[in-house]
Amino acid sequence: MTGPVPLPYPNADAPSQELIAACVHCGFCLPTCPTFAVLGVEMDSPRGRIRLMKTVWEHRLGADAAGLDDHISKCLDCRACETACPSGVEYGKLVEGARSQIVVARPRSPLERLLRTAAFEWLLPHRRALGAFAKLSIAAKRLGMGALLRATRVGVARRMADLLDLVPDRASASPLRAMPARGEPRGRVAMLQGCVMGSVFGETNAATVRVLARNGVEIVDTIGQTCCGALHAHAGERPLARDLARRNIAAFEQAAVDAVVVNAAGCGAAMKEYGWLLKDDPKWSARASAFAAKVRDATEFLGDLGISERPGNIRRKVTWDDPCHLLHGQKIRSQPRALLAAIPGLQIVPLEEADWCCGSAGTYNVTQPELARSILERKVANIVRSGADTVVTANPGCLMQIQSGLRSAGSSVRVVHLLDLLDEAYGTN
Repeated sequence: MTGPVPLPYPNADAPSQELIAACVHCGFCLPTCPTFAVLGVEMDSPRGRIRLMKTVWEHRLGADAAGLDDHISKCLDCRACETACPSGVEYGKLVEGARSQIVVARPRSPLERLLRTAAFEWLLPHRRALGAFAKLSIAAKRLGMGALLRATRVGVARRMADLLDLVPDRASASPLRAMPARGEPRGRVAMLQGCVMGSVFGETNAATVRVLARNGVEIVDTIGQTCCGALHAHAGERPLARDLARRNIAAFEQAAVDAVVVNAAGCGAAMKEYGWLLKDDPKWSARASAFAAKVRDATEFLGDLGISERPGNIRRKVTWDDPCHLLHGQKIRSQPRALLAAIPGLQIVPLEEADWCCGSAGTYNVTQPELARSILERKVANIVRSGADTVVTANPGCLMQIQSGLRSAGSSVRVVHLLDLLDEAYGTN
């Protein structure tokens, strides 16, 4: 007697066959894919990767296959293919589903298991630990540890030196504080403090609060919030991502607010998809969808609300770089540009391929350093050609990655978050 055919994927997080079927293999995604541009390999394009996922469903390839792991891990998950796709394929959901299956199916070395545990369980969900790690890394960078590590000519040491290059020159871990609206009240929001934003870019969080308050928005405290889980989901650690999502939903449900504001594009994109992440959880599915409907990127929220207090004058030549998970993940394009245009004195110049990934992509610059470097070099070249003295963006990974690339190229171009620039402009009033 023949038993049931075993499932090709380990669990229910497998890439959806319904989403896979939406791909008609037209190839419109190919010119938009950074890894395809660098490698020129069909299996390193969105279309090729979807074909691989389908091949596993057809029992012609195992979820533990080395080739599947190789091609899926080389994907940036930048989702530029989603913007280009005429069929509306939700590729981000597919690639994260595939990664979750690879994590379960493929054995990991003890070192890799330790590194994953350290990053996803010990550091990211714990802001104090992450903040201490950031400060230690900055101190090592200032002491010249990067040059020392490269001098050893050992592969792992050189990799660590590359990581130190990404570390910003300083970190601020200021706690997120509530603030009343100035002038006529126009809204009441809660705000994600974030793991990287809260432990490294605390000053940007504070600037975001000040800018919102100046425009009539009250910011309230939210006790119990944690890391959004974006990096966990990108890396295939979906059970951990779900745990973090539940904690955030429970925390933010206590705040009677108009919106949950996020100033990190990757975090906002992940939180807007909590409904999908928890779709199979009967207790949390409806709550997750209701929560996700309230999430707004800071540039989206303020851009839609409109500026009520005119910023001061800043004389600077700037260009705007779209974070992938703001443009492609959240479909937000016009609002940040409108906010930038609202700052008097700025000379705004266009950036060629502003919609092209910088190579940060969550932890991609850690797991795929050579590919990330090639993609970054293309971005840096475009920035230098623009003639801008300042690049404005809205995601911590982009800030660190682009600044690192400009520094390596010997460029003095400054990289700032849009909310920091707006805060600076208000300070000139």
